[in-house]
Amino acid sequence: MFLGITNTPRDYAWGSTTAIPEILGRTITGRPQAELWLGAHPGSPSVVVNPAVVDGADTLADWIRAEPETALGPRGNRPTGLPFLLKLLAAASPLSLQAHPTPEQAKDGFIRENDAGIPLHASDRNYKDPFPKPELIVAISERFDALSGFRPIDEALADIATIDAGSGALTPLRGHAEAGLEAVVRWLETADEQARSQIAEVVERARSVTDPTPNIRTVVDLAARFTDDPGIVVSLFMHRVRMADGEAMYLPAGNIHAYLEGVGIELMAPSDNVLRGGLTPKHVDVPELLRVLDFTAHPVPMLEPESLAPGIDRFAPDGVGFALIRVRGSGRSAGLGSGGLVELTGPSIAICTAGTATLVGARSATMLRQGESCFITPDEGAVTVEADAIAGVVATVFIATGATDEAVTVR
Repeated sequence: MFLGITNTPRDYAWGSTTAIPEILGRTITGRPQAELWLGAHPGSPSVVVNPAVVDGADTLADWIRAEPETALGPRGNRPTGLPFLLKLLAAASPLSLQAHPTPEQAKDGFIRENDAGIPLHASDRNYKDPFPKPELIVAISERFDALSGFRPIDEALADIATIDAGSGALTPLRGHAEAGLEAVVRWLETADEQARSQIAEVVERARSVTDPTPNIRTVVDLAARFTDDPGIVVSLFMHRVRMADGEAMYLPAGNIHAYLEGVGIELMAPSDNVLRGGLTPKHVDVPELLRVLDFTAHPVPMLEPESLAPGIDRFAPDGVGFALIRVRGSGRSAGLGSGGLVELTGPSIAICTAGTATLVGARSATMLRQGESCFITPDEGAVTVEADAIAGVVATVFIATGATDEAVTVR
């Protein structure tokens, strides 16, 4: 079955006022629209377009509960629930500086906050569930800007020297940085009087740099939105990433990150556990963030896709239980070549972000226009994506699915 689903975008303040309505073909209201959730997460389960075809179930979560074998597959072959959450994300301004826990940290934190009597939906609750939240994001705008992961300390020290310009005003910051990433981030995030003074000094001096690096420009940009926030200077120690359309990043547990601007397709485990450390009016828990952070300097966490066939790419980090398939083309059997099929071995969700495409499975078919999405039951098996030929338009469909070593093949 191809079950049409939709949702109401979440109106977080950092969202774009235009990007999501333009993709969905909806009226621009002037209010921010940040994320469209596609899945069964209780925070915002997808709405069924035509409840009559699933015995009146209004949401995808309701239908999965009512008919788990149809929705997820036969008992013994299905997950305990939908193993992923798919999002259309549109950032017009920076998201919070944040990280996500490991499975062990999530379980421990959830139990700890339950034992402390913190209500599940309290604004100061960190752990809404006992699960990790690994995630990947694929840019679908011309550019997508982000901060992600710590960079080598020498690179940050070079920017600090440029900002300082030989004045010695940033000697305390340099001293903590020379002690290592963990030392300087802990010092900034706990923000004693000296650290707060250094944050203000960095901002003032960064504004005077005539040929700023991307990280120094980011300091200036963040300071225009956030006052005296430690995250402004923490950004100096992070990778400044600019992705082009179609490029992707994978954000594992412990990765410190903040999206800055752009539109993307985000796929993650169905969790809502976020530890924030700044750049937000939301709840910030510095001790818990520091507890889960990975302070190792890693390369930029770009995620290279596996090419399954011309026009078909698969983004699948190891060991996370989900994968994202992107199909692009401008004519019938988009990008697949003769006889190409994408095989899905579990429940899946598809969204069309450009053009129009027809999805043909083992039992039925459906057409998706730009902005439309559907839930795909496991009995559809191999799915062909056929694009309607529209001059100048490359049809693009993203399909989120579960992942095992043999979960997705093309034949």
